[in-house]
Amino acid sequence: MDAAIDFTSGVMGGTACVYVGQPLDTIKVKMQMFPNLYKHAFKCGLETFRKDGIYRGLYAGTVPALSANIAENAVLFMSYGLCQRAICKVSFKEKIEDLNTFENALAGSSAAFFASLVLCPTELVKCRLQSAREISNSTNIGPYRLCKQIFQEQGVRGFYHGLTSTFAREMPGYFLFFGAYEFTRSLFASNKTSKDDIGILKTALCGGIGGVSFWISIFPADVIKSRVQIDPNGPIAKKSLLGAMKHIVQNEGVLKLYSGLGPTIIRSFFATGALFVAVNETKKFFYNILG
Repeated sequence: MDAAIDFTSGVMGGTACVYVGQPLDTIKVKMQMFPNLYKHAFKCGLETFRKDGIYRGLYAGTVPALSANIAENAVLFMSYGLCQRAICKVSFKEKIEDLNTFENALAGSSAAFFASLVLCPTELVKCRLQSAREISNSTNIGPYRLCKQIFQEQGVRGFYHGLTSTFAREMPGYFLFFGAYEFTRSLFASNKTSKDDIGILKTALCGGIGGVSFWISIFPADVIKSRVQIDPNGPIAKKSLLGAMKHIVQNEGVLKLYSGLGPTIIRSFFATGALFVAVNETKKFFYNILG
């Protein structure tokens, strides 16, 4: 029952996260892939809106983004709960609430492995849809047609370009994501108030801090993942993560590893805040019903 509630909470959280953060995520992906085309986030967002509007522009890739975030967060939060319970047994603690920040962060990192397996294919489709205009000067291709094209040309394997970079991003990133979230929640808690009862605004703030910690720590890996997924035959596609970083630094400069970081931090703060509020409120709703 706990796993089912965690899974459902992840679904609701992933949905909230996408609708709050999708426009800035589109800007982030465009700036990662085409750092010489857009000098700053405002120009990128303005041109995207002017040329393609809201639905085909700023919210391009929303369907696969919903699929990616719902699948990832459903698996992530279900796995997070299971990993927390496993760590409780290993550390001889009775309740999840007894875990410290490091143990929660370790559970989050472990859960990220499983979430990456469902995230990689859907995020690949999302990134290619978001970059459709720059690649082919068209935004007419939809998720179904793109998926069919990838499958016909490369099979199932084609959906897993960038999986190594996804692991390299997700596992250390979610260590800090859940670690920062749980740590800041503990700061707001007191003898009279548990971490689960600190209120919506404080929960959103803690979630925002967790999201920003995630992206600052792993952003170069995300740049590489986006480039490999959008251009699987590009110059860094066959290189290791460190080799790809070295190639970008030598040919474009170190700052290109952080193209799109600004809109990402803004998006992450609000979107991740919405994510954790939705997850916590959904959990409370079900546990109140079940008594």
